Amino acid sequence: MGVVNVTPDSFSDGGRFLAPAAAVAQARRLVDAGAAIVDIGAESTRPGAAPVSEAEELRRLLPVLEALHDLAVPVSVDTRRSGVMRAVLDAGASMINDIDALTAPGALEALAARDCAVCLMHKKGDPATMQEAPTYTDVVGEVKAYLAARIAAAEAAGIARERIVADVGFGFGKTVAHNLTLLARLAEFASLGVPLAAGLSRKSTLGRITGRPVGDRLAASLAAALLAAQRGAKILRVHDVAETRDVLALWLAVQDERT
Repeated sequence: MGVVNVTPDSFSDGGRFLAPAAAVAQARRLVDAGAAIVDIGAESTRPGAAPVSEAEELRRLLPVLEALHDLAVPVSVDTRRSGVMRAVLDAGASMINDIDALTAPGALEALAARDCAVCLMHKKGDPATMQEAPTYTDVVGEVKAYLAARIAAAEAAGIARERIVADVGFGFGKTVAHNLTLLARLAEFASLGVPLAAGLSRKSTLGRITGRPVGDRLAASLAAALLAAQRGAKILRVHDVAETRDVLALWLAVQDERT
């Protein structure tokens, strides 16, 4: 899953793809590099980010979706507002990637009436404050219980399990230690019974471990993607598509030789 941030303030590439033409060109580059899904977001959810209005989110998204109507792969939209969900699905999106796991008013109903895929993510707190002092008694158990509850709520609303993906939410209300525990034990989330998505690309945890600024985290991002895939992640949300595909190709080739 290749990331396109149509925002002025995303942590990795904020502002680079704010103009619709730039976002469209980047989406097409990611597909050329081998992305199987393109994930477009118009509201930064980095730690400390302030929300944008629904009108502004749609103003950024809709021209990009319109221009990508012929894209060869599905388009996912990263949003947590039910009104935006309905509008982008009308505009051709095939998936909703929701950091709020469809807890917003009307979100469950908006997706139950469609046939799109949905990614339900765990986070603790809001982006503006979520990294101030996140605490857990049992981070794996608490994240798993939350995701299981949201999957059950989605199914109860009429969203088939076959449409659902789960994401533990690396960096969303988690310390470095929490993120490392979740990554090390990611295979335990297979018990949820849905595919897992993982998004570690260029995140601050990698910077804390390596001491590298955001622009120099490629090697750590590739290692994190491989570790997530080895522990069962089926969707890797990344900025560096071609490089990630190369890493996965080598790993899978070795797996084939072993079998």
